[in-house]
Amino acid sequence: MTQTITPTIARQHNLTPGQVAEMFNVNPKTVARWASTGVLPSIRTPGGHRRFREADVVALLNR
Repeated sequence: MTQTITPTIARQHNLTPGQVAEMFNVNPKTVARWASTGVLPSIRTPGGHRRFREADVVALLNR
């Protein structure tokens, strides 16, 4: 599930794929695959880059 960044979402803390990869000790490509398969919801910046809401990442960490 990919969303475009709105002003409300922009105020939330968003993480890059590299930051998420460090948290899980995996490759950033793995994080991109999780986003593509729906394991981890992502949003897109106006430039097309993926970002992940901190709350979504923490929820996945706590599974």
